[in-house]
Amino acid sequence: MSDEADVPGRDGHRLDRIRLVGVTATGYHGVFEHERREGQTFVADVVAHLDTRRAAATDDLRHTLNYGVLAEQVVTVLAGEPADLVETVAERIAATVLAHPQVQCVDVAVHKPQAPITVPFGDVVVEVRRDRTWLPAAEPVPDDAPRWLPESAARPALDAADAAPLEVPAGPAAPDAPDATAVLPLAAAALPGPVLDDLELPAAPSGPVPSPPADAWEAEDEVVDAELVQDAMDAAPDAPVEVVLAIGSNLGAAQHTLRDAVADLAAVPGLEVLDVSALARTAPVGGPEQPDFLNAVLIARTTLSPRDLLRATSEVERRHGRERLVHWGPRTLDVDIIVYGDVSAVTDDLELPHPRAHERAFVLQPWAQVQPDAVLHGLGGGPVAQLAATAPDRDGVRWLALDWLTAPVPAAQPDPGGAAAADADPGVPSDPGGDPLGGPAWADPLGGTPTGRQDP
Repeated sequence: MSDEADVPGRDGHRLDRIRLVGVTATGYHGVFEHERREGQTFVADVVAHLDTRRAAATDDLRHTLNYGVLAEQVVTVLAGEPADLVETVAERIAATVLAHPQVQCVDVAVHKPQAPITVPFGDVVVEVRRDRTWLPAAEPVPDDAPRWLPESAARPALDAADAAPLEVPAGPAAPDAPDATAVLPLAAAALPGPVLDDLELPAAPSGPVPSPPADAWEAEDEVVDAELVQDAMDAAPDAPVEVVLAIGSNLGAAQHTLRDAVADLAAVPGLEVLDVSALARTAPVGGPEQPDFLNAVLIARTTLSPRDLLRATSEVERRHGRERLVHWGPRTLDVDIIVYGDVSAVTDDLELPHPRAHERAFVLQPWAQVQPDAVLHGLGGGPVAQLAATAPDRDGVRWLALDWLTAPVPAAQPDPGGAAAADADPGVPSDPGGDPLGGPAWADPLGGTPTGRQDP
C-alpha cells in the first residue's frame, strides 16, 4: 500500500496504526464468466487507524483491534460472495473493519494480480480510505458468511481413474479451420445420450480477452444509498441510563448562556435533567490566553444512544453559536458527555468516559458537590471527591455559586481586566479578582476559605 497520510484524532495528535499486509485468498470476483467459474488470487492490505493508549495502559486486548480476528474477516470477504468490481470488495472490507468500535479510520488496498488484462502488467490495486464521516458504500460482512464456490466445484469429486481425459471429436471443422479436439472427463463421456447430445462444449479461448459487456459500464451514475455503519455508540439502552454532562462558557453573558443551555438540554426528548451543580468560576486550562470560564455539571438520565446524545448536545452548542476555531480556545458554550452509565468505549467522535475528566477540577468539583459519593469509572478513575482534591488544576477553581439558576451571580463573567460581566449584579460588591464577598448565594461545598475560594 502506498504511504498513507496521517490521520489526526480528536485532540489533533496522529492516530496509531495497525497494519495487516498480504492477506491472500481465492475469490471469484470479476465481470467475466470465467472469473466466476475458475477464481483467482486476491490480496488485501489493511491499515487500521486507532488510539492504542488505553490498550497499552491496561494491557487489555478489548481496547485494541484483534488482528487475528481481522485477518479471518478479510479472508471471509475475499473468498465470499462474488462482486463484479474490486471496488466493491474494498468497500466491504472497509465496512467490516469500521464495524470495530476502536477503529476510527481504515485504509484498504485490494490487489488483483491475475486480472484479465491483454498487456504485460505487474498488479492491479484498488485503494480506499474510509472513516466515520466518509462511510463505506457497503455493509459489514458477517463473520459466519460462507465461502463461495462455483457450481462446478460443488459436484462430487471424481476418482482418479474416472478423471482420465477422453478425446471426443468436436464435429466437422469449418473450411480452413485448424483441427480441434475437445477434451472431457471420462465420467462426462459416460453420461446418457440425450445429456451428452445437449452438452455445449466451450471453445478454447484464442486472441485477445473479450471486453466486458457494454451494459456493464453504461449504467447511469447513481448515489449509493448505504446504511450507516453502526457500533456500540449507536445502541439505545434497554432502560434509562444515568449520564453526567459538563457545561461551560467564557464568551458573552456566560451565566445567561448556561441557564439557557440547562433549559435546552432539559427539553431534549429522551433526556431528563435530574440535578444541576453549583456554578464554578475557573481559570482556563490549556489553549490561548482567554477569560475565566463558568462551569457546571448536570446529572441526567436518558433513553438516547450515546451518539444520539452527542448529536443532541452538539445541536445545543450550535444553537448558542459554538464555533470550533481554536483548539481549547474561548467558546460561547461547551457541552461534554463525561459518563454514560458504565459504558467504556472509544470511537472517532466520542470517548466514554471522557478521557480527561479524571484530571479536570472544573468538572470534578461541581460533580462532587452535587453527587458526593460519585465514582468515575474507567482509566484513571476513582471517587470523584478524591480526584477533585488532587486534580492538577484544582487551584484554578475560584469559587462555587449555589443558586445561580435563579439569581444573578456577582462578577460571574469578568473581562480579562477584572470588570464584571454584562449579567453580573452591580448591586453586589466583589473584590478586584472577582471573588464573591459572601451572602446567601455563595458557598464552597468542598470546604474552603470564607470567601469561597477553594483551599488547596
